[in-house]
Amino acid sequence: MKKHMLPLYSAAALLLASTLAVAQPADLVRKAQAGDAQAQLDLGQMYVEGRGVAQNDEKAAQWFGLAAAQGNALSQSNLGLMYDQGRGVAKNDVEAVKWYRLSAAQGEANGQFNLGVMYEDGRGVEQSDQEAIKWYRLAAAQNLLDAQYNLGLMYVSGRGVEQSDKEAAKWFGITAAKGHDSGQVNLAVMYATGRGVPLNEKEAARLLGLAAEQGNATAQVNLGTMFEEGRGVKRSLSQAYFWYALAAAQDLEDTESLRDEAAQKLKPAERAALDKKISAWKPKTTNR
Repeated sequence: MKKHMLPLYSAAALLLASTLAVAQPADLVRKAQAGDAQAQLDLGQMYVEGRGVAQNDEKAAQWFGLAAAQGNALSQSNLGLMYDQGRGVAKNDVEAVKWYRLSAAQGEANGQFNLGVMYEDGRGVEQSDQEAIKWYRLAAAQNLLDAQYNLGLMYVSGRGVEQSDKEAAKWFGITAAKGHDSGQVNLAVMYATGRGVPLNEKEAARLLGLAAEQGNATAQVNLGTMFEEGRGVKRSLSQAYFWYALAAAQDLEDTESLRDEAAQKLKPAERAALDKKISAWKPKTTNR
């Protein structure tokens, strides 16, 4: 495979509300103003997403802050992320770490994961792969996919742990089975190269297909390569062009040349039909 064999992924977790708000905004406001921490969390989440209210990061941060001050663990993680990203508040890594740590100490998986990211990156704290691993493990034990995925990356690179392709493949496999597209890509790489698992190009192509259908550009270009070379799948220039074109549409580096080279080998009518399919294509969504 030609591109992006082991893409790194180490970003803060998404803002996640513990429960989706079902009340009308006015009802939530009344509860939130009365000091209901769950209502404050839900209202903050609504402002983050612009769901039922006009999107407003400043108001989101204010409501997360009120709930966080009452000890609401998920609000603490969300407030930390607002400081982490400078959304609604001035960006402040030290303040982000403060709130992540309070959340993590209560066992909140998102707070644990985000704190791990800060240690891995050395933002707001002294860089420590060992501390990153510690917090990733705690979050992974609660089945947080991004934490499980990051553990796989740490084992691939041997950061904070003894390097182990077998352990990396285990963690990528856990996330891949749950629909994590980057986990699927990296596990595919392991199968395509025989790292940590038996060499199996058919399984590699299958996993790339799952991630490509979700819109993962790295998976799309690698799947295109599998089709172009007939590795794990029946050789198909039309399928190679299809996946190269989708990856190129996302501006993935070097994919335009791969797309154009494949296009030159197709008949005009075949390419026109494929371009029509490409224009209508939409990624599949998962429940993760």
